[in-house]
Amino acid sequence: MAEAGWRHQAFAGWGRVARAEMDAARPERVADVARALAAAGPEGIIAYAGGRSYGDAALNAGGRAILTSRLDRLLEFDPASGMLEAEAGVTFDDLRRLFLPRGFLAPVTPGTAFATLGGAFANDVHGKNQDQAGNFGAHVAWVDLMFPSGELRRITPEDRLFRATAGGLGLTGIIVALSLRMTRVPSRFVELQERRVADLDEFVAALEEARSKSHYSVGWVDALARGRTLGRGIVESADPAPLENGDSFKEPRRRSVPLDLPGIVLNPLSVGLFNALYWRRVPAAGRRRRVTLDKFLYPLDSITGWNRLYGRRGFHQFQCLLPEEASHHGLRAILETCANSRAASFLAVLKTMGRDGVGLLSFGGRGHTLALDFPATSGVDELLLRLERLVLDHGGKIYLAKDARLSPTSFASMYPGLGEFRDVLAAVDPASRMASDLARRLEIKVGPP
Repeated sequence: MAEAGWRHQAFAGWGRVARAEMDAARPERVADVARALAAAGPEGIIAYAGGRSYGDAALNAGGRAILTSRLDRLLEFDPASGMLEAEAGVTFDDLRRLFLPRGFLAPVTPGTAFATLGGAFANDVHGKNQDQAGNFGAHVAWVDLMFPSGELRRITPEDRLFRATAGGLGLTGIIVALSLRMTRVPSRFVELQERRVADLDEFVAALEEARSKSHYSVGWVDALARGRTLGRGIVESADPAPLENGDSFKEPRRRSVPLDLPGIVLNPLSVGLFNALYWRRVPAAGRRRRVTLDKFLYPLDSITGWNRLYGRRGFHQFQCLLPEEASHHGLRAILETCANSRAASFLAVLKTMGRDGVGLLSFGGRGHTLALDFPATSGVDELLLRLERLVLDHGGKIYLAKDARLSPTSFASMYPGLGEFRDVLAAVDPASRMASDLARRLEIKVGPP
């Protein structure tokens, strides 16, 4: 039984495949964070924020976790400069509700508004505007980081510790606050252009055009298409829309998935039928629409608990980045492997990236990133291993925030900043008190367990 102030709980990554039981504390003040860190023993401790990492990055089986959801205060905002100071537990949904009506938007946002700012920095997340804006860490002026020792220090982009903490998966300490440059938007709408593409060649060409002309670009792929239709999908590009007379906004009603669906619901037949209908929902000539930023940036947030669609066993999210010179060939190989396996990837997203992240372990660079999900059924582990090898063969990397199966050897090959990252960890956490299932699986840390 956990001692006072701690509660033994079961947790899972958003994909619900990676699971762990941990003793968790929920501090409300920075001083409480220091006390929670002091209580960590050899089992280690990790921050657990919005629970939107798909794999095991925020899990520490048999150990401890600091829940940051109550560290959610907005500390200061300067509307002239757009600089926001906030605690780490503030979510993008908080920013959406409070600042979009005032003409401000987070400069980079992941695909869910329920992620926290601290989690966004710890994973150096990216969004649909990565070509223009880069990753989240590029817009952060400083971070207040609490070391495992309880020492609190403000770090800035000139500090190597800043680069280790951005994308550092919570292993340098607990992020308690940060300063973010918000960006101005003319309204809470975008002008959205949707284009139906027939195959991978047309898809890549459409994305190339979109990245050069639009602020946002992203595409949906039919991952079950084969042969001449391999890589067919829908490419979306969008730009902030000017304010118009009559503009109005009403918070959308959220639907929910109240229970786990049977695992057989998402199968190649049902997903194939859905994909065919979804592809045809956009006219052959394309279409333009004016939609809210909320709907465009966070389409799945309208369905509470959508991860339950995959059933009790959950699902794996796989996302890779292939460098531009090898991406076309690599994308074809990956999509052919998925289509031939008949793995029913329900949500498949392809987009371009144009900039490196600021962190030593950031997921960034110029190329194409493909995200796929697979129900956790028989054979999926072998499929993920084959995809891992294809990514390695084409000089790419796998996104750690969504991973639950990457091998330590492949990880070390994909992330050349690992050696320097370990040097920083040895300096700030020599006893390896910060710990996670991901860190153990990928053998990130050296020294005491």
